[in-house]
Amino acid sequence: MLLTAEFVAMLIVTIVIAIASATGQADTLAGGIAFLVLALVATIWLAFIVTAAYRGHAWMRGAAIVFQVLVFAVGVGCFRGLTAVPAIGLALVVPAVVIVALLVSPPVVKVTSTR
Repeated sequence: MLLTAEFVAMLIVTIVIAIASATGQADTLAGGIAFLVLALVATIWLAFIVTAAYRGHAWMRGAAIVFQVLVFAVGVGCFRGLTAVPAIGLALVVPAVVIVALLVSPPVVKVTSTR
């Protein structure tokens, strides 16, 4: 399942951010902690979404779409600016679009509509 793969990737990113913050690689301590908290919140949110998806809860579609919209926005941001890394942007945008398309597909809606 793509959401599970995305959760595993987010968990790895969160661990890397935690290690970087703990070893003083962040520009500022406050910035490192803030970034770590945001990553933790996103990882926990995604864990709830994945759990709900496996249980077939209807609310997971809305939560997952909101998460994918945010991932898409971050991905688009990776295409611009001084620190632009288009490869990362593409790695974020493409799965987000695919996951949203799958979330609104009739088979997924049917499975998650039965309560």
